[in-house]
Amino acid sequence: MYKIALFASGSGTNVENIANYFHQHSLVQVSLVLSNKKDAFVLERVKRLGIPSMVFNREQFYQTSEIVNTLVEHEIDWVVLAGFLWLIPSELIDAFPQRIINIHPALLPKYGGRGLYGNKVHQAVVAHRETVSGITIHYVNEHYDTGNIIFQAKVEVLPTDSPEDVARKVHQLEYEHFPKVIEKLVLGPYFRKPRGD
Repeated sequence: MYKIALFASGSGTNVENIANYFHQHSLVQVSLVLSNKKDAFVLERVKRLGIPSMVFNREQFYQTSEIVNTLVEHEIDWVVLAGFLWLIPSELIDAFPQRIINIHPALLPKYGGRGLYGNKVHQAVVAHRETVSGITIHYVNEHYDTGNIIFQAKVEVLPTDSPEDVARKVHQLEYEHFPKVIEKLVLGPYFRKPRGD
């Protein structure tokens, strides 16, 4: 069984969608959800879903090996960032080489980088009168939104669209594609065979 850990900072709609997708999967399961915010609504979602969770602070994340050790203890195979806003430390990247992925609500390399997340991305897309936006799923490195791109999907942006309209369209792409891309990566030919447990 391949085990996934999800990192999230907010409400957790993507986390819940991913967890439901893999709920009765024969080879993949969401085994742990981690958040840097103790009051994030994602924690309520995963409690309801019966998924173990962990809350951590900045010191634990950047100054100790606690997060890596926790992931190893839970036998995590892949790390997925689903609305997680902190830069990933090199220790964590080194522990999971090419096995940490993120989703960004725009077509990278446009509208990525520090400070561009959530509705700020959609506001920028509308302000620049873009005609398309979308999602980018990419590998994570030590910099914001610069890892190799795995998958992109596009959606039309109309001249009359507000940032909230764009957000709704982009969220639909996230819900449709993110779990499927995770599944293909986890079960892909470049990863070892699953354990027998």
